[in-house]
Amino acid sequence: MRILVANDDGYLAPGLQALVEACAGLGDLDVVAPEQNASGTSNSLTLHRPLSAFRAPNGYTFVNGTPSDCVHVALTGLLEHRPDLVVSGINNGANMGEDTLYSGTVAAAMEGYLFGIPAIAFSLVDKGWTHLDSAARVARDIIERTLAQPPSLGAYLLNVNIPNLPQAELHEPLLTRLGRRHASEGVIRQLNPRGEPIYWIGPSGGAREAGPGTDFHAAMQGHVSITPLQVDLTDHARMPAWQTWLDEGAVR
Repeated sequence: MRILVANDDGYLAPGLQALVEACAGLGDLDVVAPEQNASGTSNSLTLHRPLSAFRAPNGYTFVNGTPSDCVHVALTGLLEHRPDLVVSGINNGANMGEDTLYSGTVAAAMEGYLFGIPAIAFSLVDKGWTHLDSAARVARDIIERTLAQPPSLGAYLLNVNIPNLPQAELHEPLLTRLGRRHASEGVIRQLNPRGEPIYWIGPSGGAREAGPGTDFHAAMQGHVSITPLQVDLTDHARMPAWQTWLDEGAVR
């Protein structure tokens, strides 16, 4: 068993170290992570410059690029072998609802999935690394269970969010769907030292669709949320309506 470990918070992040330790003994580990924090970079690949990979004193490999870069480079030339599993995290903060579209943590796992490799992304719900040890034990349990009883679905992509609670206070994992957030808050406008306007992306919107069955609801109730993800963005439910629109001559 070979496991590739990545993240988006950078190769020095406590969450990465915790996930590496959680995987100890499960197989041969390779760690390839960004040189710096790359949160919010989604699935971006660096195409306008070459990438460099360096070996850190702790044995990890870090790349001066995005989380997707790290996994892509690892799978297409950096590693001498193909991993059996890609795990990403443990992220410093939740990746629920629309967060998954922006998340570098999810993107790193998704890059493995795009290559046909099972992949799991792990995130702590709240920032600050509290109860990281508990989250690491949850990650270990989920990884062990997927390895011992792999789903008969081929490659899979799981998004796991773990509440910041002691292990004894965590409720059983729930299979969930993505909730929805309100639109993000407005940008924060400031002036740089030369008096020119600069803009900070505003905070994420609050949960809008957070009822039972969603990742938001599960996490709020103290459950570990496990959401199976897919890459197909096709709006299958509305295909018939669009076909009717097309047939009625809306487009010539």
